[in-house]
Amino acid sequence: MTDRVTIGIAGGIANVRFNRPDKRNALDHEQFAAIADAGERIKSAPGVRVVVLSGEGKSFCAGLDLAMFGSLGGGGDAPGNPGAMTESRITHIGQQVAWVWQEVEVPVIAAVHGHALGGGLQIALGADIRCVHPDTQMSVREVYWGLVPDMTGTLFLSRLVGTDVAKELVFTARIFDGNEAKSLGVATHVGEDPHRDAMALAAEIADRSPDAVRGAKRLINRLAVADAGEQFASEREEIGALVGRPNQVEAVMAHVEQRPPVFTDAT
Repeated sequence: MTDRVTIGIAGGIANVRFNRPDKRNALDHEQFAAIADAGERIKSAPGVRVVVLSGEGKSFCAGLDLAMFGSLGGGGDAPGNPGAMTESRITHIGQQVAWVWQEVEVPVIAAVHGHALGGGLQIALGADIRCVHPDTQMSVREVYWGLVPDMTGTLFLSRLVGTDVAKELVFTARIFDGNEAKSLGVATHVGEDPHRDAMALAAEIADRSPDAVRGAKRLINRLAVADAGEQFASEREEIGALVGRPNQVEAVMAHVEQRPPVFTDAT
């Protein structure tokens, strides 16, 4: 499992890289488990003052592996099942791969390039800061598949861009680039080498008092994520009511068959 996510620590910076480049770091059972495990290991790793989160290869994370659609609604407790709840947590593992970066006490910077679609974008939203390449293709993609964002994205997106913009991005599932992401408030910084930019920013933060930086993250998060547990439970409820329903199946089949979808009206 550990080779799916690599961790290198130097100079107070944990360099965490998704390592499934042949699949653009898409999320399957093993990738979900590996990312969540990496976050847990970072929590107790000595000497870490900042985390830089990035993807090997051509993309940050292209979202859910299409092979996973059959298990989206699963509520079982098998390791890596994105619908599996863990005792004492406010998340299932699908949500935890984004939420864990808020549980990490030090700042987390996402260096985003290539693709950040669906779950991949939600993981980036779970970071504290995002450095993004201008050509990055980003999308809150779930409605395209007849689903809703259910990996903590509804909370983080609305806090970053405002309710109306969040609704527009979610309802349309449209793809936008890094430059637009900056104008919307999704990206913190835009540059040609987001990993280099993230590492430079991480080095600057690592040079500050680690006690003060951790305290500042706690204070800001106290307001920003105060109602997180209730919101995440609502995400799980909403997607559970959609998976496998005729319109959700039709959304997937229309994509597979390369035709316009034919939906029935909600009743």
